[in-house]
Amino acid sequence: MNRVDVVYVLIVKEGKVLMVKNKKYTNWTLPGGGVEKGETLEQAAIREVWEETGLTVTLGKLLAVNETFRRQENNHVLFFTFIGEATEGEVAVQDQAGILEAAWMELDIANRELPYYEGGIEELLKASIPYCYQGVQ
Repeated sequence: MNRVDVVYVLIVKEGKVLMVKNKKYTNWTLPGGGVEKGETLEQAAIREVWEETGLTVTLGKLLAVNETFRRQENNHVLFFTFIGEATEGEVAVQDQAGILEAAWMELDIANRELPYYEGGIEELLKASIPYCYQGVQ
């Protein structure tokens, strides 16, 4: 199986969660995507949020690590979810080929669309785990 790293960013504003609708799977997720060769998790997260939403973000702590095996794609996927804050820009999809739309969703809708966060967004916001890029060694 191929190892794939995916980053997501949870952005909450006025009690709503920023989500994107993906063309490939026609599902709603947090903004994010695959980590490219040579990128740190943080660099990938910032790039993916901009591509999918047009927003510049500052990342906070790592909130969760999820894992799955996607047999049809022969992938072992690790999902890293950061908290983020939008610092610049207006919501406008840049990656028209991959993203159908971006929208602010109520918490109950976000929880329904993101069932893999045990306890929902509310519990996710209470969590954090250390993340430290240790540079090139």
